[in-house]
Amino acid sequence: MKKLILLLTILPFLGFSQTKKELDHSAYNEWRSVEKQLVSNDGSHIAYTLKPNGYGNESLMLHQFDGGLVLEHDRSYSPSFTNNSQFLIFKVSPDFDELRDLKRKKTKEKDLPGDTLAIYNIASGSIEKIGGLKSFKVPEEWDNYVVYLFEPEPDTTKKKEKKRSKKNGYDLVVKNLNDNSDYTFSYVLDFEIAEEGAALALTTTGNDSTIVAGVYQFDFDDKTFKPIYRLKGEYSQLTWDKMGNQLSFISDTDTTKALKRDYHLHYYKTDWDSSKTIAKNETLENLIVNNDYKPNFSESGKRLFFEVKEFPVLQDTSLLDEEIVNVEVWNYQDQRLFTHQENELKDDQKFGYLSYYDVEKDAFVQLGGEEYSRVVVSNEGDGQTAIALSDYNYRKLITWEGYTLNDVYRVDLSTGSKTKIGDGVRGFVSLSPNGKYAYWYNNTDSAWFAYSFSEEVTISITNNLKVPFYSEIHDTPSDPWPYGVMSWTENDARVLIYDRYDIWEVDPSGSNTPKRITPNGRAEQLTYRYIQLDKEERFIKKNQKLLLSGFYEADKSEALFSYTYGKNKPEKLISGDYQYTSFIKARDNKNLIFTQENFQTFPDILATDFSFGSVKKISDINPQQKDYKWGTIELVYWTSLDGQKMEGMLVKPAGFDPAKKYPMIVNFYEKSSDGLNRHREPYPGRSTITYSFYASRGYLIFNPNVNYKTGYPGEDAYNCVIPGVTSLIEQGFVDENNIGVQGHSWGGYQIAHLINETNIFKCAESGAPVVNMISAYGGIRWGSGLSRMFQYERTQSRIGGTLWEYPLRYIENSPIFFVDKVQTPVLIMHNDEDGAVPWYQGIEYFGALRRLGKPAWLLNYRGEPHWPVKVQNRIDFNIRLAQFFDYYLKGEPMPKWMRDGVPATELGIKQGYELIETKD
Repeated sequence: MKKLILLLTILPFLGFSQTKKELDHSAYNEWRSVEKQLVSNDGSHIAYTLKPNGYGNESLMLHQFDGGLVLEHDRSYSPSFTNNSQFLIFKVSPDFDELRDLKRKKTKEKDLPGDTLAIYNIASGSIEKIGGLKSFKVPEEWDNYVVYLFEPEPDTTKKKEKKRSKKNGYDLVVKNLNDNSDYTFSYVLDFEIAEEGAALALTTTGNDSTIVAGVYQFDFDDKTFKPIYRLKGEYSQLTWDKMGNQLSFISDTDTTKALKRDYHLHYYKTDWDSSKTIAKNETLENLIVNNDYKPNFSESGKRLFFEVKEFPVLQDTSLLDEEIVNVEVWNYQDQRLFTHQENELKDDQKFGYLSYYDVEKDAFVQLGGEEYSRVVVSNEGDGQTAIALSDYNYRKLITWEGYTLNDVYRVDLSTGSKTKIGDGVRGFVSLSPNGKYAYWYNNTDSAWFAYSFSEEVTISITNNLKVPFYSEIHDTPSDPWPYGVMSWTENDARVLIYDRYDIWEVDPSGSNTPKRITPNGRAEQLTYRYIQLDKEERFIKKNQKLLLSGFYEADKSEALFSYTYGKNKPEKLISGDYQYTSFIKARDNKNLIFTQENFQTFPDILATDFSFGSVKKISDINPQQKDYKWGTIELVYWTSLDGQKMEGMLVKPAGFDPAKKYPMIVNFYEKSSDGLNRHREPYPGRSTITYSFYASRGYLIFNPNVNYKTGYPGEDAYNCVIPGVTSLIEQGFVDENNIGVQGHSWGGYQIAHLINETNIFKCAESGAPVVNMISAYGGIRWGSGLSRMFQYERTQSRIGGTLWEYPLRYIENSPIFFVDKVQTPVLIMHNDEDGAVPWYQGIEYFGALRRLGKPAWLLNYRGEPHWPVKVQNRIDFNIRLAQFFDYYLKGEPMPKWMRDGVPATELGIKQGYELIETKD
């Protein structure tokens, strides 16, 4: 017996280790992803929630910062630490399987179980649970309380009591976490708490007896609810100032069904007995208070910002349905296409003109107007400068260019009057933190500009002579975008701007030449970027210690650097073949968490401090990965047919043997190799293959970059992809007779083009492809309502001009005109609610292939957009995709759906997954 035990002990070391499993579709439920992660303010604890990639319950984990597990709670999500870090508040959901069983039993929605509030005392380890939860809020910067809405069990002894409901309201509870006391107010629809001061306001429908409808506040000193404004009606948009001393809200106390509403804007101070109305229809001169906009106080509380808007156009209610003419009138002079207007109808109906109420002067100033799409006030609303943007004269451009331009105006905050300071700017326009400058990048000029409010002058602050501040790898026939602004410095003295690699200190006045503060980025092809750890930070201070990320362009590795602004060059903290992401710092000390990942390393949560001297792994979210075959990933290089040096990624299966031949799937979009170190866990993707899944099952995966020129994107794809494939075949480990190709949208288009030109692929999956650029050109992107023209002329399709300028380019780049050359079996996935690529493109493609007798299948997930969103549809797509490739590339049996289809009589009933064994 002892000999047997000894043998079993040493077997693994003799090479007889446990055989690792292949991934299958059940792994989606086994693998979990992080949904939310946070650190307590004092840095003592870390919380995060996990969600299965397929079906199942979420769960919550609480750790000490040194890694010790404190709490694991199933069916839990939405955690929040209290300000003093003593409690963790979260929601507990009904069990996933139990809920599905109730739905199968046709249980009514109102009778299904809801969420439970959980209050966990970190010191004692005790947990309190409260059922019937509707919502909760935890104060950001004050202690000892949680406020929540819940639906109590009905009191059967009070038969005439108004029922709690979404319409009537629920019970609001103010709970003191120190002494466990609580205070309840009934029939509450909404509530709001202040950020820094202890203040709570609520709206109630009342109970028609002891509680009158209106707005109330909770007095935290005497623990009572006090009325602010009482009258039957509807109340919305509760807003406190930062300290909880001032409140604003909107009321509508007209209980008739009149279409023309009179919204009142209220203002209240906590030492007043009641609120006062500061704006309503009769005081606004043909305008009304915009009840769709939530008012907000400036940082100091001295200004209350709100919106007014035009009276809506109302239907004549005396008309019968058969008398209403329902016709669309498309006018060539319209600023926007009718479909674009329809798509933005709700936004248009909510659009208002920014105004503010000066609390100290008891005065109003209207800043916005019909022609101004955006108004920005400096210094968190307290500044003396503001800008307004107007795209009014350029809105037609969006139809064929895909963008509009903006005229930029300075705004006089005392009168609302405007002075133009910039014409036809394409790019984001903003204000420096203290409001000394307005600044923007103009694509047309490929330069950054700054406008000085004091000098009343606009200057270009980058000239692109030393380095370009625009994208160096821009490859569409349009103006390039910038790399962005990092931040500003104190007193608006400098603006910190990125180029491709480095950070530059730029003088917005133009008096000093730009200065590079990261000296080695371009020389080492190392891209520096700032990681902002303080969400409240508005500018960079002298001698402030910063955390920078670094991306090495050549090998895709990354590093983290410490940099003291104004003093030294960046000092490397850690580096490796990883991606570093998800940085969260404790508010009150230097503790922080982050993740590192690569193809084989799941992004578990790591804990450290700002020095990164000691890094501790906190989570072990998917330990089962070690039991599965996984694979590896690496960069590969080749030369395109037009002589360009190319780069891509190659995934090799677990246990790769270069002496063997493997089936290979080519999957690509544009340029993906910078994502070499991204982790790719088993996940039911909505449009692309999962690399770990196929590598586990013996496939090679090749993802080549594509370099584009203007006019011939299909040819560019061929020139880059095909020599990449042949370069791998030449190395001897690719089974040249079993190569497939897969891609979606733009990738789907390129695949449709490739299989017209080559028979190197044994099968292809082409998702949502544009195969006919002519029929698609004049269509509508239904997701936005925009014309599709700009997409072909200026952006991704890269044709470079209109259909009538370059008709041959549109034909030559449209696979449908050469579909008779296809000899590759094609699986198409295109859904009938696709708002990006017209569904009829997939139908055109399938119809042509079917007419020609080519093996082709079309998957349409009814009611789904550009890709399947619902979990069941994503899993189904991945099952069919794997069966398709397994049949053609591995010689496995054909599934029934490929041989017989799924007839309309079996839609949603049978899936046809069954594999058909053929007889010799």
